[in-house]
Amino acid sequence: MSESADTRLVVGCMTGTSIDALDAALVRIRGHGLAMRCEFIRGVTHDLGPVRAGLRALADQRAMTAGEIARLSREFALLHAAAVRDLLGRGGAVRPALVAVHGQTVFHEPPSSWQMFNGAVLAHELGVPVVFDLRGADLAANGQGAPITPLADWIMFRTAEPTAVVNLGGFCNATLLPPEPTRADAGAAVDRIEGFDVCACNHLLDRIAREALGCAFDADGAAALSGNVDDAARRGLAEALVTQSRAGRSLGTGDETWRWVDRWQGRLAGKDLAATACAAIAGAIASRLGPVGAVLLAGGGARNRALVGALARAMPGSKTETTAARGVPIEFREACAMGVLGAMCADRVPITLPKVTGVREPAPIAGVWAGA
Repeated sequence: MSESADTRLVVGCMTGTSIDALDAALVRIRGHGLAMRCEFIRGVTHDLGPVRAGLRALADQRAMTAGEIARLSREFALLHAAAVRDLLGRGGAVRPALVAVHGQTVFHEPPSSWQMFNGAVLAHELGVPVVFDLRGADLAANGQGAPITPLADWIMFRTAEPTAVVNLGGFCNATLLPPEPTRADAGAAVDRIEGFDVCACNHLLDRIAREALGCAFDADGAAALSGNVDDAARRGLAEALVTQSRAGRSLGTGDETWRWVDRWQGRLAGKDLAATACAAIAGAIASRLGPVGAVLLAGGGARNRALVGALARAMPGSKTETTAARGVPIEFREACAMGVLGAMCADRVPITLPKVTGVREPAPIAGVWAGA
């Protein structure tokens, strides 16, 4: 595939805190820096297979030996290599300029955070420069390291209309995008971008599915749709979630609100527990966003019809749709964002915003490179 001097093919890879799958996306980047544009070409999703158990154990803070962690890191990188080869086509039909990898968040309590990944293994396997540890520079400069996607959201979704991009992942986070400005006002518009973590989301819903429904996740929110909301339980969870949304910090280890599940499991049927959690999560998101015209949903939770329906009811004045309406499938929004952030790292442009992560100004150049 031939590309012009001003155009690059980039691969972004993402595994979220839900530890459900590995997503890889191929994007076409036109231009450079904050003026670039991103076009989604295609994506693949690979099951984590045997690696999942080790990643979950590490994220759950269970004891592991150094050898076990080292082997897990290598196998995780090899899984990325297989996914990227699948994405690019047999025989290396497409050769990207770089691969950007988020890595697996196994601990996040700023200023300490770990997005585990072995970039050297992936760079060796693919023969392509790999950039990873995208949060590290922000954290080192006293930032929260998150949310990390607001500038990527700006590049992917900016239009003449103010827009909220809401990621319904392990934790819900949101980006508020101002209208796309004239060329003369571009810098001022970027300064008006807002981004923040909201509350626990799929962490909570998946825990309910595993422990009260006997499945890995509530597919399409079917169980929650058949359940009833318990108002007392909803109020208790809503209070905890709204407290998270107003905390003004990055959410991570210890914020999953699993104590609420422990308290109500057995007192409520599994489907009612799921319905109640969806209602509380939607209410917390709506409360944090406030009035907004356009809402773009992404992440695994965007397939949960109970959650999406509850959010639409909680925000009746907003036009709610998915990022697919803007050309980016919901399951690949974060992988696409990693590709964009990787291209920005290559352009030596900071990928985080001081007003979003709290990092000292000027924001640092991010990313660790392997095979560059």
